[in-house]
Amino acid sequence: MRPRQPLPRLWLMTDVRMGEALWTALDRLPRGAGVVFRHYQLSAKERAALFAQVRQIARRRRLVLLVAGAPLPGADGRHGPRTRGGRGLATRPAHHRRELIAAQRAGVDAVFASPVFATRSHPGAAALGRVRFGLMVRDSAVPVIALGGMNARRAEGLARFGIHGWAAIDAWAR
Repeated sequence: MRPRQPLPRLWLMTDVRMGEALWTALDRLPRGAGVVFRHYQLSAKERAALFAQVRQIARRRRLVLLVAGAPLPGADGRHGPRTRGGRGLATRPAHHRRELIAAQRAGVDAVFASPVFATRSHPGAAALGRVRFGLMVRDSAVPVIALGGMNARRAEGLARFGIHGWAAIDAWAR
C-alpha cells in the first residue's frame, strides 16, 4: 500500500464459494475500494495463481488488496486474527469487544466487526444485531468496518455508530 493512501470504506471479502461471481464482484467495486483475499480452501499453488489474477485486476482498478491466511507476494497488507500494525495495511476480525480491544492494542489500521447480521458465509451463526454491534464498537480507537449480511442500505443504518465502512461478499457478487 502506498503511504498515506486512505483506508477504503467499501470492501469485498473473497470466498471460494463465490466461484465465477468473483470476477463480477471485482468489476462492481468502485476505484479505491478494498479486497480481502481469502480462498483458504485452495491448494497453495491454486491460491497463488488466483491471487495473481486478482492482484492484476486490483492494480488496474486501483483497489487495495489484503491477503488473509498464508502471505502472498504483492499484497498491500495482511488481514487476520494475529496481524499486527507495521509494514503495509494491517486489519483484524473482531467478533466481540475483547477482540476489538486486542486489535487496537496490536496497532492495526482497522477491524472488521462481524457478523452484524445473518450471513450465508456462516449459516446458523448468531448475529450481533444493531444494538450489540453498537455496544461492541462504541468508542473504538480504530476504524470499524461492518461485516456480515451487509449492503449499502444496512450500512446507512449503522452510520450512527461511527462505522468507517462496510464489507460484503454477496452484495458485490449479485
